[in-house]
Amino acid sequence: MDDYRPDPDALLKAIQKDEAQQGHGKLKIFFGMSAGVGKTYTMLDTAQRLKEEGVDVVVGYVETHKRAETEALLEGLEIIPRQKLEYRGTVLEEMDTDAILRRNPQLVLVDELAHTNAPGARHTKRYQDVSELLEAGIDVYTTINVQHFESRADAVRQITGITIQETVPDTVLDMADAIELIDLSPDDLRKRLAEGKVYTPERIEVASNSFFRTGNLTALREMALRLTAEHVDHKLQDYMQVKSIAGPWKSGERLMVAVGPSPFSEQLIRWTRRMAYNLEAPWLAVYVETANLLSPEAKERLAQNLSMARELGGEVVMTSGSDIDQTLIRLAQQRNVTQIVVGKPQSSRLQRIMKGGSLVDKLVRSSGDIDIYVVTGDKSEPEAQNRSRFLPSQPVQHSSWKEYLAAIAVVATITGLDALLLNSMPWVGYQAVGLTELLAVLLIAVYIGRGPALLAAAISAVSWNYLFIEPRYTFEISQVQDIILFSLYFVIAIFAGNLTARIRTQERQSRYNAERTTALYALAHETATAINMDDVLKTAVAQIGRVFNAEVAILLRHSEKLETQPHPCSTLQVDQKEYSVATWSFENGKPAGRFTDTLPLASAQYLPLLTPSRTVGVLGIRIRQSEHPSFDQEVLLETFTHQVALVIERELLDEAAEQSAMLHESERLFTTLLNSISHELRTPIATITGAASSLQGASETARNDLTQDIQDAASRLNRLVENLLDMSRLDSGRLKLKLDWCDIGEVIGVAVKQVERGLSDHPLTLYIAPDLPLVQMDFVLMEQVLVNLLDNACSYTPTGTQIQVTATMGDQSLLIMVSDNGPGIPPADLDRIFEKFYRVPGTGTGGTGLGLSICRGLVEAHGGQLTVDNAPEGGARFSIHLPVTAAPPPVKEAAL
Repeated sequence: MDDYRPDPDALLKAIQKDEAQQGHGKLKIFFGMSAGVGKTYTMLDTAQRLKEEGVDVVVGYVETHKRAETEALLEGLEIIPRQKLEYRGTVLEEMDTDAILRRNPQLVLVDELAHTNAPGARHTKRYQDVSELLEAGIDVYTTINVQHFESRADAVRQITGITIQETVPDTVLDMADAIELIDLSPDDLRKRLAEGKVYTPERIEVASNSFFRTGNLTALREMALRLTAEHVDHKLQDYMQVKSIAGPWKSGERLMVAVGPSPFSEQLIRWTRRMAYNLEAPWLAVYVETANLLSPEAKERLAQNLSMARELGGEVVMTSGSDIDQTLIRLAQQRNVTQIVVGKPQSSRLQRIMKGGSLVDKLVRSSGDIDIYVVTGDKSEPEAQNRSRFLPSQPVQHSSWKEYLAAIAVVATITGLDALLLNSMPWVGYQAVGLTELLAVLLIAVYIGRGPALLAAAISAVSWNYLFIEPRYTFEISQVQDIILFSLYFVIAIFAGNLTARIRTQERQSRYNAERTTALYALAHETATAINMDDVLKTAVAQIGRVFNAEVAILLRHSEKLETQPHPCSTLQVDQKEYSVATWSFENGKPAGRFTDTLPLASAQYLPLLTPSRTVGVLGIRIRQSEHPSFDQEVLLETFTHQVALVIERELLDEAAEQSAMLHESERLFTTLLNSISHELRTPIATITGAASSLQGASETARNDLTQDIQDAASRLNRLVENLLDMSRLDSGRLKLKLDWCDIGEVIGVAVKQVERGLSDHPLTLYIAPDLPLVQMDFVLMEQVLVNLLDNACSYTPTGTQIQVTATMGDQSLLIMVSDNGPGIPPADLDRIFEKFYRVPGTGTGGTGLGLSICRGLVEAHGGQLTVDNAPEGGARFSIHLPVTAAPPPVKEAAL
């Protein structure tokens, strides 16, 4: 059976259909081998046809270079006015991304994708503007030359001898939904150049003899064709794999490139990117941190190299180790790497012998099944840039001339003391003197540095020979064993000093790594133990500010927008201009501001607080140092940002859970209240309805009874409504007491009168102690408390149960007790008896379960306490304690 071979054209159409992403714009790239092939012309011609089909097309930025045929195609197309930026006294024009976003067309045309924006623009590069337009759901047509892709820049420089300054990462090509190659033969392009259709007349001759040479154009054309074929092939393979169509698949390869602060690392990264693209394989860029210190310039180059690797789609990994080859092999085995890419060694044969071989030699010996690729650098580079291309730069000499003088002084001091010691005690011998000199070298290596230690080793060896070894005060050595001893001393001093200094450097690096780990642990621990959002943010601001020596601000998410003011714990002031930068970072989920390519003129850097589900806010940081942070600082800051985002997300989820629990409880209480009230309303309403219907034709005696029933039912409804209103006022804190000096005996009497019908079946005993003082209280509310307690006693005790009300003075308080000799309250329910809607299991129907809760709330509003217990002789006992803190004012006698 023949293998199935799909139609490429049909598959490509299906790819374009399947890759349409909802809410994300499509990108089409028109590219060619060089300027003048007709990219802009073709893009405008396509746009004119689309406009005729009804597509909403606008021109974001198009550069016609005053070509008449190109300018003619602009007619009829809406052109978005350009943004004007002033830079060093000159007004520059750039694409107005904000205006395009406000216009929100279906399709926008953007020429010269690799263009670098003027200072003051939102983004550093135009392709970043295009990325923002795509994320806003706007389709983009753009143009670019093949030499502007980052991974092809080195090859173009080798072909043409020209360094391409404006490049775009190859990930832009991966983003493209469609590419269109504008192909033209080299002879036709040179003819267009000669006719003045590419450059102005004064530039034609120079261009024809340099970049536009036939050989250059042929090579660039091949590169463009190859790039197009690779892109189409990758799209085709991806679609065939998704649709389970037989064919070639992505390989199982994984690449790793060793990079450092050398300029050659850029070429290694580009080469690895091209190879990974062709193999459809993931790749890593690895930097091995050793004990060698880097200069500020080397740190900056390293950060640039690692940033380039990240932009080109590689995974950046930083690790540490004393042996670079073993560290690379170990990491490659852990990450299942199949191919390692390194630079060709530039050290001499003698250096390689002294080091036990070059890095390539060591990798080949220990690589096993891992392939090693050795890449040769550009021979046009200066030799100084070619040294140690794949290794970190040589250790930087940080010792000052004062430290060298200090080392000389230490050696001179020790030598002088040794001379005095030897003169006073000849039996000591020059061997002991050598040991003291060696000790001095080691101490210098530990406390001063490697360079001074090496100098001290040389000086001490010479002085030891001259001053102490026989014959003294000459450089001659008479005995063979002394020659051996001197040689060994010199070698041991140098190696010991160098080793000690190296250990000291490693210790300093280990301490730095430990400080970073401790800082992360401190942030994680303190934020984890914070009890609320304010504590979390306060801890985060303090930790980040201390570790990075910076001012910090945190702006949280409010609904779908960013809060206009930073959290009060912030130490960084955010004005309106800075807030706009923070807003952009929040809306786009990308860093912006200082040290970034987006709005770099801002005074602070803003990083989105991203979580798997959303952006919870923005972290603003203004580092007090003026130089760009090192790569490890950026990684540490990124880690801090992720940690803070996760902690904020945790707090928000906790708050959401609490709100959900409160909502659930509210719904439960609402259901309970509704059921209870419906029952409580139904009984008196039924009584009123029945009595009212029976009034007609009833006798005088029956009519009086029915009227009394209606009044009792109405009173019951009134108490129910009052209870609900009181509970609402208590919950909302809007209950206001109308305090007055009241006689408690009078309050009890009115309450008893209110429930005398219910007390008809319960004997009531009143005891009010004599000479009770007047007490400040709200007469009506305290009457309601007593009414509820008495009604509760009548409703939940058997008929005939005795009820007793007493009022006595306690210690600075008035004690009112309502008790009965009924069955009492189960001990397990005593703690819950005052909860809303709680009813003791087994009690009869009726009641809302609010009465006792309202009673406690009203008593506590008076500054008192309401408690319940079971009396020793049986029955429930409710005790009201009201404070008596002042005497009533004297009664004024009326004037006669």
